[in-house]
Amino acid sequence: MLLSSHQNPRPRRREGRPARGSGVGGLALPLAGCLVLLVLCSSHYGASSSHRRHGMLPSGSGSGVGVGAAGPSVTILSAPLPPPEGSPSPARLELAVRSWLALPGNVSVVLLGAHPSAHDLAGKLGGRVTVDTAVDLSFTGTPFFHSMVARAQAADSDISVLVDAEIVLLPETATLLKHFSKSDRDWFIFSMSRNSSEFPYHLADSGRQWMHADGKDVSLKKLQEIQSGNWAANGTDRGLIVAWNNPRSALVAGVTPSFLNGRGVHNRWLINEVLSSETRLVFDASNLVLGLCPENFSAKQDFSSSRNASSPAGSWEHTINRHLAALYGSYCYELPRIHTTMLYKVVKEFGDYLLSKVEEPNLSDSVTNKEQNALAEEGRLCKRGSSQSATVSLPYSLEMLLQLAADRNRSIVLAVAGASYRDMLMSWVCRLRHLRVTNFVVCALDQETYEFSVCRHPNHAQVLISQLQGLPVFRDPLSPKNVSFDDCHFGTQCFQQVTKVKSRIVLKIIRLGYNVLLSDVDVYWFHNPVPVLHSLGPATFAAQSDEFNGTGPINLPRRLNSGFYYARSDAATITAIEMVVKHATNSGLSEQPSFYDVLCGKDGVNRIGGDKCLEPNTNLTVVFLSRDLFPNGAYRGLWQRHDVLSACRELGCLIIHNNWVRGRRKKLQRQMASGLWDYDPSSRLCLQNWSDASRFSLQNDEPASTD
Repeated sequence: MLLSSHQNPRPRRREGRPARGSGVGGLALPLAGCLVLLVLCSSHYGASSSHRRHGMLPSGSGSGVGVGAAGPSVTILSAPLPPPEGSPSPARLELAVRSWLALPGNVSVVLLGAHPSAHDLAGKLGGRVTVDTAVDLSFTGTPFFHSMVARAQAADSDISVLVDAEIVLLPETATLLKHFSKSDRDWFIFSMSRNSSEFPYHLADSGRQWMHADGKDVSLKKLQEIQSGNWAANGTDRGLIVAWNNPRSALVAGVTPSFLNGRGVHNRWLINEVLSSETRLVFDASNLVLGLCPENFSAKQDFSSSRNASSPAGSWEHTINRHLAALYGSYCYELPRIHTTMLYKVVKEFGDYLLSKVEEPNLSDSVTNKEQNALAEEGRLCKRGSSQSATVSLPYSLEMLLQLAADRNRSIVLAVAGASYRDMLMSWVCRLRHLRVTNFVVCALDQETYEFSVCRHPNHAQVLISQLQGLPVFRDPLSPKNVSFDDCHFGTQCFQQVTKVKSRIVLKIIRLGYNVLLSDVDVYWFHNPVPVLHSLGPATFAAQSDEFNGTGPINLPRRLNSGFYYARSDAATITAIEMVVKHATNSGLSEQPSFYDVLCGKDGVNRIGGDKCLEPNTNLTVVFLSRDLFPNGAYRGLWQRHDVLSACRELGCLIIHNNWVRGRRKKLQRQMASGLWDYDPSSRLCLQNWSDASRFSLQNDEPASTD
């Protein structure tokens, strides 16, 4: 039943969002110049009769609440995969983006990704299309959904829209968003696109009028009638259009996990979590035809990039998304609802938008899951106990990871990390991502790093941080099994064994034919040092000096730092590292003294000048790197400077090592205080230039350790 303008008048509410637990108070909208309040069955007002379960959004004109005469500003964001292996094709992507720009009103488009094709398209379509390369990508090139949502939340517009790159948006989208923009409440809309196996239409040069292949104009009604019963979703969870107002306001009450975009579940999880968070009114507009997909999704066999081609259809990525959905939020849990629900269906009749309240929201029965067997999928996903016991593993051996990651010179950056440095590992990774350094792999010393608790569920379920953070990670089966905060501190036998893992892994990799830059995760990178190190030539081993004095030789005894060095895959280096590994195995110390004693000789008998050594058995030249370019943690008191970044910029630093400080917590505090930190553990996101820095916090719920 429609609610007319004279029924049930209520005072207009001005707050930005409904109070938690108070239900839906109302939606204030103009109608023909006068205000009408649509009471949407709020338990706050005690409404229970059937006529309160419906409302009407008028399609008439009028000045809105907080928007200009031209309507709200809208930012449409999408993360297309790069061609030729990506989806969609360049022609289909251009068609989709042109349809977004053709929407009436103040619309801008942001393409998320770093591929040149996105820049080419932006240059072709004009200033309303921009490219943002700051979205996080997994090592296979798949964008992270939580990074996309965070970027949409940072949009400087009234409304943010997330849509797949192949979806053609129809003018109905702009009409609906304009009407909802007149509300003074926070809301969230989702709608399923329709499939169209045949789409012989294009936009005229003007960018506004749709035309048939024969040159005749096509009406909006004709477009909306195209296979309007075919839902575009399938098991990949693609085809959904989501939009929300006031992007700076929270979408969900908790953390959005690191879903891989386009790999299933993430959109349905987001809808469920927005609804269960009760921070916004939620509207299901799937009965409207807002978007079309000019190709049937079922024809697509693989959404993965070429770097992921060895894993059929990205199956492990789909498994990871299902695992995350089961662990985060309330998607797989029946939570008690104390207050009335906040989900409404939107339909259109005779030019008016009608609202119908969903009393018992169940996304498994929602229109978002038609034609996709989602009930069976969700049944497996949320089966009691399965989400906690499931094992997720990368389908890549070390050899496969090296082949995927290596640069054109067959160089690999290797990080070796344990549980006590998981946040520092992620900051290190985020910095490399900012520098567009992709040729890295991570060796997990312990199961706590490989299976890291990224959320605090009642059962303390463990998930795989390195995989869920998109890292090319492998587990070292020979590292100590008792690596933890409590029994593997600096000076312990366990600690000595852990350090010896690094040289053994480096030896394994250079034997496979790859050059290795071993970098501890407490090394901050200002620039990519690999080209400089590789240019030193064969039979050269380059390492950071750990000398703390400001003057004098930097190759004095025991001053070779084994936390940052470059080892080539040549005969001389392989033999020398074999000698180091053997020496360290028989030593009661960590591996660092073995590097110096083997390569430079006992007490430095093989030193040459003040910055080199020559190993006599292999003729391997050992270069101690300039401390201006590669400073350690004691050099010139750089870490004590008020502005470490400026001081290092004056020296021309390529990296700086955060060593010469005792204790993990002190090390973390020093690095974060300096501003040389790139990761927000609370959101599982790399910090970007659009990040809300005020939200950043460090998780301090773990015991301190020393190193």
